[in-house]
This record gives sequence, C-alpha cells and structure tokens, in this order.
Amino acid sequence: MKANGGGSGITGIRQVIPGWGNLVLRYLLCDLNGTLSLDGQVRAGVRQRLELLAAKLQIYVLTADTLGTAAQALGALPLQLKITGGEDSAAAKVQVVRELGASSVAAIGNGRNDRLMLAEAALGIAVLGPEGASPLALAAADVVVPSIEDALDLLLLPGRLEATLRG
Repeated sequence: MKANGGGSGITGIRQVIPGWGNLVLRYLLCDLNGTLSLDGQVRAGVRQRLELLAAKLQIYVLTADTLGTAAQALGALPLQLKITGGEDSAAAKVQVVRELGASSVAAIGNGRNDRLMLAEAALGIAVLGPEGASPLALAAADVVVPSIEDALDLLLLPGRLEATLRG
C-alpha cells in the first residue's frame, strides 16, 4: 500500500456549513470490515472513490485484521493500514483520531468499536450497510448513510454534506 506523505500534494477539504460549522479536513479514517469491505472483499466502487479522495486527504484504514487479510484486500490503494488489535479496539481507534488532531479528521464506520472514533472526529459518518450498524455508532455519528459509496460521496460531492448538516 502506498503511504501518503506530508508533502504529497494533499489539499484537504474545506467547507463552511451554515448553522453547523467549518470543516477543515486533512485525514479520513475508515473502518475496514462491514464498512469498506464485506466478507473480506472491498466493495465495488470503493477503490475508485478512495483513489479520488487520496488527492485531498490522507487516508487511514483501521482494523483489528483478525484474519490477517487486510493488506491483501486493500491492494495498492493510496492509504495507510493501521492495525488496532487488542481487546479495546474502540480506544485504539479514538487514539488515532486524537494523534492526528480530531478537528481535521473525518471518520467512517459501522461497528460498536467505531463509536468513539465517530464521536471524536470533526465529522463522523456511520454506514448502515449489509452487516447493519451498531446503534451506538449511529448515535455517535453526525451523518448516517446506507452505503460506503454514499459516505465517500459526501466527501467527494460536498454539496450533499452541506444539504444534510446545514442548520
């Protein structure tokens, strides 16, 4: 997997959302299982969207990688894989948000262990996909969408995000 470096042309995403606030995003954190992938396979349409977003944001995929297949599933995508194993993956994921600076992070997830990451990030997006979503993740998110494609499109097409969050 390619790693985006600090000087790699990352432009970020800046957006003023009336009645909600200003977003200045530099990072995207995504859960893998149930969010980017289903049954170990990255969902159709996700690769292209991540490649487009990589020009704007540094992308991290956070996973416990219990089966040891994350690197293979993600292939040559322009992102960084971060293994958040251990008993408290929720704490490990929120720690990554804090290390990067929560005010510059968008986070996408669906599981109970994503709830803290979604709540802490400047923008938390919960995906209610084929695996379902934890009600705790849904409650912690700023936006809930039916698919990972819709979540990534909120960042690629910011008018959609503004329409959802504006006051």
